[in-house]
Amino acid sequence: MSLIFALLVVMFGATGSLLLIIKNLYYICQPSEVLIFAGDRSTVSDGRQVGYRLVKGGSSIRKPLLEKTFRMELTNMIIELRVTNAYSKGGIPLRVEGVANIKIAGEEPAIHNAIERLLGKTRQEVEKIARETLEGNLRGVLATLTPEQVNEDKMAFVRSLLDEADDDLAQLGLILDNLQIQNISDDVGYLNSIGRKQRADLLRDARIAEAEAKAQSALQAAENLKRTSLRQIEAKMATTRADADRRLQNALSQRQAAISEAESEIAAEVARTEAALAVQRERRNQVEQQLQADVIAPAAAACQQAQARAKGDAASIVEDGRARAEGIRELATTWKAAGDHAREIFLFQKLEALLVNLVATVPDVEIENITVIDPGGGSSATKLASFMAQLKQTTGLDLTQTVQTLSQGNLPSAPLAPPISTHPDQGSES
Repeated sequence: MSLIFALLVVMFGATGSLLLIIKNLYYICQPSEVLIFAGDRSTVSDGRQVGYRLVKGGSSIRKPLLEKTFRMELTNMIIELRVTNAYSKGGIPLRVEGVANIKIAGEEPAIHNAIERLLGKTRQEVEKIARETLEGNLRGVLATLTPEQVNEDKMAFVRSLLDEADDDLAQLGLILDNLQIQNISDDVGYLNSIGRKQRADLLRDARIAEAEAKAQSALQAAENLKRTSLRQIEAKMATTRADADRRLQNALSQRQAAISEAESEIAAEVARTEAALAVQRERRNQVEQQLQADVIAPAAAACQQAQARAKGDAASIVEDGRARAEGIRELATTWKAAGDHAREIFLFQKLEALLVNLVATVPDVEIENITVIDPGGGSSATKLASFMAQLKQTTGLDLTQTVQTLSQGNLPSAPLAPPISTHPDQGSES
């Protein structure tokens, strides 16, 4: 039992010792600081060999008996600057008060300068070094600027101070985050005189500006009056022009109305004339149609009738001529066939027609007998009786009977000669 207790005690003692050793050897680096393990050599970023190693924002274990651990804070340090009797360009002593924010560089290679120059120093000592460095830089910058430049353009003064101090602070491993100039003064009243002069200049400029403003206001008032007058004149001109345009438009509208009225009257007259012309055309067409129906058509019909009648008459004449020609040809043929007695036969045939015409002139007389008296001793009567007897024997024509027949209105037929035409346009056959 005692052995177990002894083992437990030994184990707890060993565990405690181990924890104590770990606590003493294990270091944790805060974000606002850097751990420096001095004693062991290491190579930095620029290739140099240094006798320490850095741990920033992490943790590490210190090698026992070989390394020693240092902490360096990277937080800001507020430094109040107060420089007196700092001669500016021109020999005017100035008093400058300001505030600067400075911290130790946490990035390589500036941090190596801070380790080499500031490691082991307290925060007050670091602030004093930074203050003295900035005051020296401030005096150097003031010596290159006039009081007017320092007082008028503080931003340019601060930029010049930053440019001057950056290199010196970087050599110390410090970084100037911010610099504010709070007050600039002097013991000889130079800046006050500058201020009075500036106030006088400002007052002068204000009066000049006021006078210029009044003059500009008067000019503007005159210009406004001129513009107002011009606008009034333009308005009157516009009114007059509008009135003239209105009158012109009225005249044009009246002229257009008169023109339209005249055109409408002319159009109405033209329409009436065209209507009358159409009526006259219809009347002419009616007269033409009436004339066509009353005169031209009957005349054309009469003309066609006359032409048809003429054609018919011509055809009958032609046919009659043809018949006569045919009769003449037959007469000639018969004449030739009759031989030497053709003349006597032809005369006897014509004699019948002549006797008909002669009898037609004699009133109706009943003839019973014909007695021929020859006053010359009987020779003519004998010849006539002999001729009548021969005619009856040869032709079978009884002259006595023929005369009686003619007296009764009966005509004998003619066997040889063709009939004599009684057409008004046809002449008698000789």
